[in-house]
Amino acid sequence: MHSEFAQRRQQLLDKLGNGTAIFHSAPPQVNHSDVEYPYRQESDFYYLTGFNEPEAVAVLAPHHDEHRFVLFVRPRDPEKETWHGYRSGVEGAKERYGADEAYPIAELDEKLPQYLEKADRIYYSLGRDQTFNQTVLKHWQQQLATYAKRGQGPTALEDARVLLHPLRLVKSEAELALIRKAVAISVEAHNAARELARPGRYEYEVQAELEYLFKKHGGLGPAYPSIVASGPGACVLHYIENDRQIQDGDLLLIDAGCCYSYYNADITRTFPVAGRFTPEQKTLYELVLKAQLAAIEAVQPGEPYGAFHDAAVRVLTEGLVELGLLVGEIDKLIEEEKYKPFYMHRTGHWLGLDVHDVGVYKYGDTWHSLQPGNVLTVEPGIYIAPDIKLAEDQPPVPERWHGIGIRIEDDVLVTATGHEILTREVPKAIADLEWAM
Repeated sequence: MHSEFAQRRQQLLDKLGNGTAIFHSAPPQVNHSDVEYPYRQESDFYYLTGFNEPEAVAVLAPHHDEHRFVLFVRPRDPEKETWHGYRSGVEGAKERYGADEAYPIAELDEKLPQYLEKADRIYYSLGRDQTFNQTVLKHWQQQLATYAKRGQGPTALEDARVLLHPLRLVKSEAELALIRKAVAISVEAHNAARELARPGRYEYEVQAELEYLFKKHGGLGPAYPSIVASGPGACVLHYIENDRQIQDGDLLLIDAGCCYSYYNADITRTFPVAGRFTPEQKTLYELVLKAQLAAIEAVQPGEPYGAFHDAAVRVLTEGLVELGLLVGEIDKLIEEEKYKPFYMHRTGHWLGLDVHDVGVYKYGDTWHSLQPGNVLTVEPGIYIAPDIKLAEDQPPVPERWHGIGIRIEDDVLVTATGHEILTREVPKAIADLEWAM
């Protein structure tokens, strides 16, 4: 992966022109009682460096005579390392992570100006760390103050994400290999959880099986809080209590994925825990599956990002009208978003280093055109909460539909000729989900 990170940096260096880019690490997570949690690096910082320690700054300066990639890091400290773990230190930053030069983080104010003075702009993303924001602004202001005397220096501050995130949006083969590994672990976990889930068990037992397998196979853990929602809990989009006892006749919605080496999977399946759908559950499941298959088919290179959502919405709206759950002309119902009480979210999102990965979806009124290397989720659903409220011109929903929540989600790679469903090994056909006689 050392060459992979170097290649990513070079791609960004080529875009910086005469600018200098600055990236800051994520802070450590420590709660009020001084308990430390596993460290998770800021994704842009990790994407460019592979460096997984806090209190670090990366500088990319393509115009510098010798140092194009610079790291400021915590120095080695045997006493602190005894308590808190190994540090790479200045030498490790160069030897292990390929920095042209490295300094102790305490020397940032002293050393940073030499990487700014020949730049025409600073690329930095103002973030949540207000202290570091002020550090960057201070250095920019100092450069501006001497510009008249020197005739050079950064006169503009621009968001680094505008240049970096389009690069992250197209996955390299090395990134795809890590996503495939995260998917493979998640596939095994979903299939094991489906076998475990039976009436009488608790949702948290199923969650434990999923997350045990994530860790057993070398994953960092869940990519996001696992959702194991039985019965009416499936109508809550981000249900994470996972404490209900699963009942006979329930559908179980599992939305869970593994994080492996920082890359993520995101899979949702919904199935009957007793092996048979009720007629209403089966009807709605068939509709959601039909919508998902239509949406996946719309994932093609060159197609606008919004096309697969539109495909899912049309199938769902037509099906809801056919069932009498919506009344009206299809195009008008879609235009007025009358389907939203049943389906209130978009059909997918980018996937990668972050579960909701970076990348623009829309430029003004124009959707991003899908391109090979894009990875996204396709996840339509129908949710009929017991207290569902429709528009005044719509009929009330009969009670037999209440409490049914269904979502089906796959991770899809855009290829040169179409798409690849990365998560296809988790069954979703009704014939594969029903088993009771």
